[in-house]
Amino acid sequence: MKTPLSTKQVMRYNRQIVLPQVDIDGQELLAASRVLLIGVGGLGNAAATSLCGSGVGKITLIDNDIVEHTNLPRQTLFDESQIGQSKVMAAKARLAQINSDCDIVGIEASLQPDNTPYTSIDRSGVDSEEVDASQTDSSGIEKAEINNHKLFSEHDIVLDCTDNTQSRDLINHLCYKHGVPLISGAAIRFEGQLFVAKPGESQCYACLRRLFSAPELSCTEAGIFSPIVNIVGTYQALLAMQVLMRVGSVPLNTLLTFDGLQHEWQQWTLPNTMQCDVCNK
Repeated sequence: MKTPLSTKQVMRYNRQIVLPQVDIDGQELLAASRVLLIGVGGLGNAAATSLCGSGVGKITLIDNDIVEHTNLPRQTLFDESQIGQSKVMAAKARLAQINSDCDIVGIEASLQPDNTPYTSIDRSGVDSEEVDASQTDSSGIEKAEINNHKLFSEHDIVLDCTDNTQSRDLINHLCYKHGVPLISGAAIRFEGQLFVAKPGESQCYACLRRLFSAPELSCTEAGIFSPIVNIVGTYQALLAMQVLMRVGSVPLNTLLTFDGLQHEWQQWTLPNTMQCDVCNK
C-alpha cells in the first residue's frame, strides 16, 4: 500500500526520489509506513531523527524514562531545557518540528509480556494504570495498558533501540509472534552491532543470543563513545527504510559489527544448525 505524495512533498523529498532505486514508488511506500521504535535513548534518537526526516508516515515511540544531563552527549533530540521531561514527550516535540507530515505517537511505558499490566508514570507522581492505550493526554502521550497484539500488528516494522537483553528477547518474541520484521541495534564503548530478522524468512535474535554467553554490561559500567551510538542508530534507520521500500540487499541471518577505533565493519553468518523455539529455524 502506498500513500500518494503532494507536490510539496515531492519537492521536499526530491533528493531521495531522484535515486532510481527509490523513485516516487519508494517514497510513497515510506509515506505509508508505520514504524514502532522501542527505546528513546541514543539509538532511538538517531533512528527516529533519520526516519522522520526521510518521510516515514508514522512513528510510535515507547519509553518510560526521563531526560537526564548524562543523556545529552549522545541523545541529540534533547537539550538542557528538556531535562526532567519524559523522553517520549521531548522526542515527540522535536520530531514534530523536523517533519509535521510524520505522525508521531508517544507511549510512556515499558514493554511488558502478554497479559502483564502496563504502568506508565504520570509525572505528577500518580501512576496511570487504568486508561486504555488508545487514549492520550493533552501532550499527545499515551498512558495506558498496551495491547501487544494491537501494537505490533498495526506496525510494519519494529526497531529495537533498547539497552538490555531482557527487553531484546521480549521484542524478538513479539515480532515473531505477530509476523513483524525487526531491526535490532546495540552500542557500547567503541563497538556497535546490528541484526535484521524477518519472520518466515530468517533466523531470529534468539538464535543470535544463543551464540554468546558473555555477561551483559551497561553503558554506565563500560562507557559509550557518542558517535558510535549515532552511527548504529542511523544504520538501523537505513536498514528499516530498505525493508519498507524493498530497496537493495538486506543482510539476513547475519550479525553486522562495527569497530569504531579501527573503522572496520564485519559480517558474521549465523549457523543454520540450531533449533529455535521462537522462529522454528
